[in-house]
Amino acid sequence: MKRRDFLKKTAVGLAGAGMAAACAGEEGGSAGPAVHTQKRVTWRLVSSFPRGLDTIYGTAEHLGALVESMSGGRFRIRSYPAGELVPGLQVLDAVQQGTVQVGHSASYYYTGKNDAFAFDTAVPFGLSSRQQIAWLLEGGGQELLRPLFADFNIVQFYGGSTGAQMGGWFNREINSAAEIDGLKMRIPGPGGEVMSRLGATVQVLAGGDIYPALERGAIDATEWIGPYDDEKLGFHKVAKYYYYPGWWEPGPSLTYFVNKSAWDGLSDEFKGIFQAATRESGMTMQAKYDAKNPPAMKRLIQYGTQFREFGDDVMSAARRESLSLLEENASADPGYRKVYEAWKKFREESFEWFGKAELSYAAFNFKGK
Repeated sequence: MKRRDFLKKTAVGLAGAGMAAACAGEEGGSAGPAVHTQKRVTWRLVSSFPRGLDTIYGTAEHLGALVESMSGGRFRIRSYPAGELVPGLQVLDAVQQGTVQVGHSASYYYTGKNDAFAFDTAVPFGLSSRQQIAWLLEGGGQELLRPLFADFNIVQFYGGSTGAQMGGWFNREINSAAEIDGLKMRIPGPGGEVMSRLGATVQVLAGGDIYPALERGAIDATEWIGPYDDEKLGFHKVAKYYYYPGWWEPGPSLTYFVNKSAWDGLSDEFKGIFQAATRESGMTMQAKYDAKNPPAMKRLIQYGTQFREFGDDVMSAARRESLSLLEENASADPGYRKVYEAWKKFREESFEWFGKAELSYAAFNFKGK
């Protein structure tokens, strides 16, 4: 089924549900007056990403367009890029406080509030994007994380995926784990903690602040997303080596944070519309990256970017420290352990399955001609 047809049918179905609910409250009344007297809702959404990144920031705009279309203009969401209303790394705080009704961000930016938030985005040597989506939406992950976000007056929803990310831009080659020692790198979340364990000096910067930091030498390396967005940010102009894979983000997902009071104030119809729009906008984000990254990679090669694969020494050291970090966090926090154990079981089973059909196909085909 084409997406346009799906949206049209979804909107009709949801509107029909809203009419039925409205009619149930009016004996002998017609559907029309009840629907038209329902109050209009306007929300503000703040993003952690700059407007120039049309795919990742554009996902929030796409959500707003879907919600408005599916509600017949009765429910609107206006998006604001990082820094326009609130700084990019304060999105969760703004939603928690009710400054805005919704935010679009990466939950691992806020592990200082709760380490387990990382599982809502990605953890090192964790799930691929398909596996992450499956765990969140069908494997119980979203429900398991909901009580943690509820502590911050937030209801969270899946907000898109990038696919496996690149390992980032470096101004010198990294041929062994020992060469990470002393490196100044922008990298958030658990990946940053692992890099710190390997000797790097870690910083967390919003997307718009990375280029000038790399250009003036305040950092030696940075990770971001992949070829399409990284080209837009111009990292190839200030760093020569582009490493892969991004072992700390094998399939990260973004999140829509919704203020709980604002959510509770929505009608059932508008809740249904919002949830359907989050799924559609999120899946569209992944599709766009998968379409845009291949030609962007070719352009970066033409610019002279040198692609480098992390060696086994780096990967093995990083995996050892990553798994130790997860186990240590689980031992220290019962709430973290509850999420971790469920995630770990899902990971083991998913890896066993993907290690057969998916891996066999990829190993034969992806490096072939």
